[in-house]
Amino acid sequence: MRRFLRFIKRAALAAVVLALLLGLWIWGGLPSRATVRGLARDIPSSTGVMRQREEEVLAAGRKPRHLQKTVPLRAISKNLVHAVLSAEDPNFFGHAGIDWDAVKESIETNIEKGRYARGGSTITQQLAKNLFYTTRKSLIRKAREGIVATWMERDLTKQRIIEIYLNVIEWGDGVYGCEAAARRYYRTSCAALSVDQAAGLAAMIPSPRRINPRINPGVHARATRRVLRLMRFAGYLKRDIRDMGIEPERDIVDDAGPEPHEEDGPEPTPTPTPDPGGVTPEPTATPTPEPGTSPAPASPSSRLP
Repeated sequence: MRRFLRFIKRAALAAVVLALLLGLWIWGGLPSRATVRGLARDIPSSTGVMRQREEEVLAAGRKPRHLQKTVPLRAISKNLVHAVLSAEDPNFFGHAGIDWDAVKESIETNIEKGRYARGGSTITQQLAKNLFYTTRKSLIRKAREGIVATWMERDLTKQRIIEIYLNVIEWGDGVYGCEAAARRYYRTSCAALSVDQAAGLAAMIPSPRRINPRINPGVHARATRRVLRLMRFAGYLKRDIRDMGIEPERDIVDDAGPEPHEEDGPEPTPTPTPDPGGVTPEPTATPTPEPGTSPAPASPSSRLP
């Protein structure tokens, strides 16, 4: 009996030591709080994901490409803000960095389907990953990402978080931020994006190198239709009776193998595919750059400036 008690005590002590070491390991990979607070003033020109992609390109023997132009939130089409919120984080204004309901639903869906079918990361968590870490999946990274996301929510406004997010996330091979993406894929500024074009950019976010109009136009067209439907669910666009079913599933692309890259040669602007049998929203002729006005009075975007 005494031997058993000694074993329990030693096991408990070992567990405590391991927990402390794990905590130190996680803490050691966090950015300083001052760095996070500094995001209120500056948008970084280089991020963890950007550096990761540059290393991958060099390792493949190719010349790195970096297309990016920072723009203020007031110069970003409200269509893009609405599309991104609808597709990536419908509860953006209702959480403090982590959407626990979305995490629970994600786990339940993935267990039910026996595969990764739904993610639960908020826009704030995605921003933390893009700024300070890489796309390589690990539980340690997720833990650090969650801590940084909580700090961001305390130190930055929601408007600042979405502004940085739209300016730094990856939108294809060497394409970062919504301005560079709008000009590369639609030959327009992000202030002038139509509803269809904004949905097309938002559709790329989960896997911008694979759900890409230059790489997989069919997959991209389906993903775009999904975003348009989600925008109607959220009240940003006129609803249709065909939207009354369950939420459309996100296309799951195969992440195995090397990341595809785009050719540098000019290509025609991709034409968004309308929702079959539905009503395709009319493109905005002269979209207002202020993303503060929402077509639905109760929508979260009414909190944007």
